[in-house]
Amino acid sequence: MEVPTIQEALPPVAGEVLGTGTVKVAMLLPLSATGNASQLARDMRNAADLALREFPNSNLQILIKDDRGTPDGARPATSAALAEGAQMILGPVFAQAVVATASVAKPAAIPVIAFSTDSTTASKGVYLMSFLPQSDVDRIVTYAASQGRQSLAVLLPANAYGTVVEATLQRVVSNTGGRIQVIERYNLDRASMQEKATAVAAVVKQGTVNAIFIPDGGDAAPFLAQILAANGVDPAAIKYLGSGQWNDPRVLAESNLAGGWFPGPDMTGFQAFAARFKAAYGNDPLRNASLAYDAVSLAIGVTTRFGAEGFTDKVLTNPSGFVGVDGAFRFTATGTSQRALAVFQIERGVPMIISPPPTTFSQAGF
Repeated sequence: MEVPTIQEALPPVAGEVLGTGTVKVAMLLPLSATGNASQLARDMRNAADLALREFPNSNLQILIKDDRGTPDGARPATSAALAEGAQMILGPVFAQAVVATASVAKPAAIPVIAFSTDSTTASKGVYLMSFLPQSDVDRIVTYAASQGRQSLAVLLPANAYGTVVEATLQRVVSNTGGRIQVIERYNLDRASMQEKATAVAAVVKQGTVNAIFIPDGGDAAPFLAQILAANGVDPAAIKYLGSGQWNDPRVLAESNLAGGWFPGPDMTGFQAFAARFKAAYGNDPLRNASLAYDAVSLAIGVTTRFGAEGFTDKVLTNPSGFVGVDGAFRFTATGTSQRALAVFQIERGVPMIISPPPTTFSQAGF
């Protein structure tokens, strides 16, 4: 028998209840975690509350549980939620907590809609609501191919994110008839980035490449673009392709990435949500708060149509998907999500939509 840790032995925070409906779902959030995690948890809690306010006739009751952002917090929080009658779990946020929740919920045949971006935590019955790199790669590479940008050089971080991106990239490039001329994977230090970008530049200068895919964001993408330029890569002759991480002031301000393309949700929906959220709670929501709003909206829609019997794999993996703050999305049978994304071009430091989100998943080509 495993000896519980001290943290495991602590009872989960009892939490609060939102709504008065007869169908119960739980939302597991890192309410007592430190730093930004607790702020995100509060924003997600308020986003769930906002969804209930905006659908006053829903028959939903949400059991808010604190998972403390850890596996040892998630397991007892999940057990408590199931004991109180939760018929679906929304959350957790962090990958290890998702795994812990799944270990309790799956044997009880209770579906989980989690907010982690780690696609290894997804499985049948454990669905990821978040923005996954697979959707980014699908959208940007398919769009680039439609514009004749099919001969790629690729710079990827040597981490789990880079591994997921590379697997999806190989599939999409094959499906679109493209060709990867070179892939270099860099460690997260400037010396490694400089070495790998210099190697890519040497291939690009041979004249066989017409697009460079750099999905990393933050400070990495601008630095890599600067090294490429210093080694003779002309941004006017090459199309830079990125990921949703490019919607970042540091990336948008990089002159070498001007004219580059990247995928992302049409922000119109989030901006309207953020305005309603701020009017209700007094602060601007963190970006991922919309995931909680959409998860609750999905639960309301399903219960309105089917009752609690709607929380089944068949309903949750409906190929037509659902529509949320950030546009259309759907869950696959393996638990990952697909999103209908726009394509943006960086113009004078501002992202401008050049290809709107597909309105249906058949149009998206998934």
